[in-house]
Amino acid sequence: MKNTIITLFAFIVLTACGSQKAMVSKKPNETSSSNGKHPQILVNSYAFLVEKYADDKTYGFEPQNAIKVGGAAESEGPTNERRFLNALAGPNGEELDYHRLGSCCPQPSKNSSFGQAMLDKYALYYEGSNDTLVIYINMYDSEKLMIPKGFKARNFPN
Repeated sequence: MKNTIITLFAFIVLTACGSQKAMVSKKPNETSSSNGKHPQILVNSYAFLVEKYADDKTYGFEPQNAIKVGGAAESEGPTNERRFLNALAGPNGEELDYHRLGSCCPQPSKNSSFGQAMLDKYALYYEGSNDTLVIYINMYDSEKLMIPKGFKARNFPN
């Protein structure tokens, strides 16, 4: 009986330490993605590093070409959506304001338990804009992030 208790205790300790080691070994400026193929790079805890500009004018503006930020599997999906939006600025570097309009537009996804990802729809505003811009974001899948047409990368202090 005593050996069984000691063995069980050792197993619990080793298992707990193993999971902590996995969390600590991840690079501090990298966040994992839902499918593990496209980790996103953090500028800080509030924003991703997004440097490439999209050539496709529908990127982010059409549900079929939603921005794939990942993170849902790690319970960071909504946080990743905000990290992406925080990385953007208006066309002349204006600060963006945004709010979530809701979920919509099911899209096929192997990373969702239902086989379909519900997209989140965000309204974006910046000073001097006449129109409300709507962006579609997918938190279930992940890919290299790009800056949608009409936006710039936000400048962060070094």
